[in-house]
Amino acid sequence: MNEDYYSYINRFFKKWAPVYDFTDLFISGVRWKTVDFTDAKIGSRVLDVCTGTGKQAFAFARKGYDVIGIDLSENMLKVAKRNNIYRNVRFETADAANMPFNNSSFDISCISFALHEMPLTIREKVLNEMVRVTKPKGTIMIVDYALPVNRISRFLVYHFVKLYESKYYPEFIKSEPEASLMKLGIKTKEVLPVLHGVGKILKVTNKKSSPAPAGPPNKNI
Repeated sequence: MNEDYYSYINRFFKKWAPVYDFTDLFISGVRWKTVDFTDAKIGSRVLDVCTGTGKQAFAFARKGYDVIGIDLSENMLKVAKRNNIYRNVRFETADAANMPFNNSSFDISCISFALHEMPLTIREKVLNEMVRVTKPKGTIMIVDYALPVNRISRFLVYHFVKLYESKYYPEFIKSEPEASLMKLGIKTKEVLPVLHGVGKILKVTNKKSSPAPAGPPNKNI
């Protein structure tokens, strides 16, 4: 399953990398809302997980935060690095399910429109890693698709998004990231609906103590 996921994602984003920024225009406003909703202190260190072409990382960087963006896809990161005009953001190739950072390395970790591209097993590993690398009482931001309340709107949105998103979207949208967080002993603090109910931003306060045993880190930051 995991090998299938990694090969599939590499192929998927190799195809989308050249045009991904055009599709991102539809959700560009959500990037800024996410930064404002995070309401982080000046000087906070931010990890942008599955950064893609870096749009969310750039939004944090523009506010003056120290940002690291990680992604599996080197094709997507090439676009991010080419478009980077900020000195306070850098990009690294890394697996979000096995991050090369020590426990409690960041004040904030954020994942934006990426969990729906993962099967449940990978999704839970990524969330666990985000909890691990975020400082106690730090903030975890989760931005992704949702479905409107209205039944007809739900039907139309689901089938429209399914046309262009990865094969993991249907399972994701029928589940809830909150349930995976509950397994880690964390409850969502605040929820902000966006895109007329087609998306939502979850704001989570990390646990007081380290949530996962430290594995051997690949690097210190």
